[in-house]
Amino acid sequence: MIEPVRVLAPNPGPMTLDGTNTWVLRASRSARSVVVDPGPLDDGHLAAVREAAGRVGLVVLTHRHHDHSEAAASFAASVGCGVRAADPRFQVRAVGDTAIRDGATGADLGLGDGEVLTLDGLAITVVATPGHTSDSRSLRLADGSLLTGDTVLGRGTSVVAHPDGQLGAYLGSLQRLRDLAEDGLVTRLLPGHGPTMDDALGTLDGYLAHRRERLEQVRQAIEAGARTPRDVVERVYADVDRAVWPAAELSVAAQLHHLAAGG
Repeated sequence: MIEPVRVLAPNPGPMTLDGTNTWVLRASRSARSVVVDPGPLDDGHLAAVREAAGRVGLVVLTHRHHDHSEAAASFAASVGCGVRAADPRFQVRAVGDTAIRDGATGADLGLGDGEVLTLDGLAITVVATPGHTSDSRSLRLADGSLLTGDTVLGRGTSVVAHPDGQLGAYLGSLQRLRDLAEDGLVTRLLPGHGPTMDDALGTLDGYLAHRRERLEQVRQAIEAGARTPRDVVERVYADVDRAVWPAAELSVAAQLHHLAAGG
């Protein structure tokens, strides 16, 4: 039995919603836990994570973005464990009671698609979900929970952070997660920002429909004379808070690239 514990980081904002969700995972009666996305370098937040986590056996990152990864290396060093991440720059190997940052540690500290991470009875299946970033990973638990990082948010929609993020890859990732939900392997989504979503299939259907709608709106904006991402944002995202327009431009750039490639 697993009941993930959320520790909310004090970094709210237009892009982080209420703040970054740090997730603590532990199997029943296990002495050690897994900490997913330690978040920002904030002493109060990290103290709360340590209190919730107890003895930590492993840190895992869903992706490289600062609000998820900034504290990973120092937190791992403070608790004497390693960091698993798809991006080698964030991997940390544990040696005895210390943790050593080493960007060339090799695949043993990566997060291969389909790999199962195990710790004291806890099993976490890695699902490669590129699109938001190229290194984005989701983490599936045996109870049907899926930690989505920024691939799916608890409110609103995620940014495709072009050029590292790619719309085609993102749409493929959403479809893959939807298939897992349709098969009953994913029932609940635990996002990197915002609340838990208990209707995984409905949420993913909504995400896919929204992306199709936005892509059609971008096509229409181009036909109406829009030429740059900013032109498109001013037409398509006119009803969206201007604070998120820079992020919207990244997503639009990804959409324009996708359309130019025949998507």
